[in-house]
Amino acid sequence: MSHATDRTTSSPPRAGSSAPGRARSVTLAVVLTAELMNALDGSVVYTALPSIAADTGATAAALQWIDAAYVLTFALGLITGGRLGDRYGRRRIFLAGTAFFTLSSLLCGIASGPDLLIAARVLQGAAAAVMVPQVLATLHITYDEGSRAKAFGLYGTVMSLGSVIGPVLGGVLNQADLFGLGWRPIFLINLPIGIAAVILGRHFLPESHDRTTRLDPLGMFLSALGLLLITLPLTMGGERDWPIWMFATMAVGLLVLTVFLVQQKSKMRKDGSPMVVLSLFTGRAFSAGLATQLAFGLLSGIFFLSWVMFMQNGLGLTPGQAAVGFVAASLGEMGGAWLAMSLVARYGRAVPQAGALLAAASLCGYHHLVTAQGSGMRTVLAAAPMLAVGFGLGMIGAPLADLTLGRVAHRHAGSASGLFNTATQLGVALGTALTTVVFFTHISADTRGPAVSTAFADSLWYVVGTLITMWALMLLLPKRTHTD
Repeated sequence: MSHATDRTTSSPPRAGSSAPGRARSVTLAVVLTAELMNALDGSVVYTALPSIAADTGATAAALQWIDAAYVLTFALGLITGGRLGDRYGRRRIFLAGTAFFTLSSLLCGIASGPDLLIAARVLQGAAAAVMVPQVLATLHITYDEGSRAKAFGLYGTVMSLGSVIGPVLGGVLNQADLFGLGWRPIFLINLPIGIAAVILGRHFLPESHDRTTRLDPLGMFLSALGLLLITLPLTMGGERDWPIWMFATMAVGLLVLTVFLVQQKSKMRKDGSPMVVLSLFTGRAFSAGLATQLAFGLLSGIFFLSWVMFMQNGLGLTPGQAAVGFVAASLGEMGGAWLAMSLVARYGRAVPQAGALLAAASLCGYHHLVTAQGSGMRTVLAAAPMLAVGFGLGMIGAPLADLTLGRVAHRHAGSASGLFNTATQLGVALGTALTTVVFFTHISADTRGPAVSTAFADSLWYVVGTLITMWALMLLLPKRTHTD
């Protein structure tokens, strides 16, 4: 579909226009670096929280909010961030979001107490919500149909790897105690990366926008309020034993989102410029892809938290020893992503479907190992299955964005990207909440050894069931990523 039909205007990179191939490669590197910063910062604090508590005097509740403040703010702003890019220019909004993210990372790194750190994390999450939707949108308008699969595949790989590598990087930087700064480098490392992304982005990122798009303040408010009323209880419910008011809050959140949908339909009839383009959901691939991405986030929320608890509390491994499992998962994901990117153009949805079956079968085998070996399992045996699990997950994550968004019109790229990322965050929040039910209810806070191993083994069946559900949902994705 042409840009004229999409009512979208684009301008070439300011520099590098004489070498479009090189400029496009730099564009890819810049936006993927931004996505990696976001993926890392969503999980890098996990292994540094004890040091943060010791240094700042943060309470257990404050530590939880240091993590939740970022996740919640990020999830709430993604849809708005995507639409801002559509209206004011994806390059312009990306650069503003990246600069703000870099500045807020500095504030995190120099925070003198937990309150200031939480406030800085709120700003960091808001900046990420502006920055991240422009990544997929920029890739969508920069790459043509034939080469988009590889770019989207790299995006899916970076997004998956970042969440896995984050805890390892946090542990390494925290233990290294660079310049005597303790935990602070986990945030300060973003400074040189973010500055480089802004400088290169100014020269190489193409600009694109849809001038016909108008802002929708009421839609922004309703979408953020509805998502907040749903995600906040999901994030905090487990720590408070799920009081009844939290379920009531989520019910109100669903009601608010229903009002939001009605308002969006009215906005579409009024001026044709809704915040969420509801017509996107008439596309079978888009709806199925979003549902699959939601399930993928849910799977990640359940599995990785339970797995960390199993490795450290169940097997008694140190964070360094447990990192071997993360390395195995990362290597597997990279291998699966590479294979998926080379096959998806020809085999389409069959590639991530094969990955789902491989991951499910590998986890069934892992379940057998855990039940047979129990808390006496050695590090290598506990980590080795993650090569196959990671390989399968890489085959899912790499092509899913392309299969979901590949046929979206350019003028709706920002809106579609925001929805895709929101599905991920809602899935992770839901998966983390379900971890309380499928894992933590079977152990006490100080339990180690066999009880943790048993709880982890039982939780694997929920993950396997989610993978089978994803396989079924992917039957609605395109058989090919582009038409011949």
